[in-house]
Amino acid sequence: MQRTPVLLASLILSSLMLAPTAQAGRTGTKCHNETVYRTRQVKDPHRVTGTVIGAVAGGLIGHQIGGGKGKDLATVGGAVAGGVAGHKIQRHRQERYKTVVRVCR
Repeated sequence: MQRTPVLLASLILSSLMLAPTAQAGRTGTKCHNETVYRTRQVKDPHRVTGTVIGAVAGGLIGHQIGGGKGKDLATVGGAVAGGVAGHKIQRHRQERYKTVVRVCR
């Protein structure tokens, strides 16, 4: 029995939230969701963090491959490839983000 006031209050609040949308539809206004890409403020413009983390991870993975001089070469190659990958990943994550915006016309 105590749930009745809570249920009634939630129904009233939900109808109040939907009322402007219903009224906008009657006046000829159409609304839709639109995906927008926005830019972020960059904290690390040279992307050093991503490059270093990628190079270390790539070097560790490369060190697991091969033996002798091949192991050294794989370590260096893994570090270079990891550094490039880390740089690109950080650039992509820093530059922009996706959000959804409600547009009414």
